[in-house]
Amino acid sequence: MKVNVKIKRLSESAVIPKYAHEFDAGVDLVASETVIIAPGETKIIPTGLAIALPPNYEAQIRPRSGVTVKTKLRVQLGTIDCQYRGPIGVIVDNFNFQSLEDYETVDSEYVVKGIDGKYDYCTPDVNEAGAYIIRKGSRIAQAVINQVEQAQFSIVEELDETQRGAGGFGSSGVTS
Repeated sequence: MKVNVKIKRLSESAVIPKYAHEFDAGVDLVASETVIIAPGETKIIPTGLAIALPPNYEAQIRPRSGVTVKTKLRVQLGTIDCQYRGPIGVIVDNFNFQSLEDYETVDSEYVVKGIDGKYDYCTPDVNEAGAYIIRKGSRIAQAVINQVEQAQFSIVEELDETQRGAGGFGSSGVTS
């Protein structure tokens, strides 16, 4: 089943999302601007897009596995509700904490590593070990469109008993 999602370009460099393969769950979200993220920093990467989801639908922003495995960048989960019409941004944290001695230098200048594995020279304001560059046009995250059911909450004095009960936070162990 396909749901119609209206999309608006907010910038000339915005890339309309598409599925990489026929039965993929998520569409790739692409950075519409180049952004450098220093170690310990959190930035919102603009996509240059806004969407209009139909009622009872949401878009979940999720990490791309390749970015997570190959970098110290962490895309934060996010939700776009059906009534939101503003710009879509992807929240990204940089957990790369290296010493300057561990970092690449070229001709005695520091370089910043991109999510594609390529390096660019740093400008003096970002000449910091562990910084990443997300170039305009980089696939940074994915969005999954889901139908949403809203809950109706009922206040009760007691909850029904289950085998699991209140066990959580690792109560089932880590081995199979």
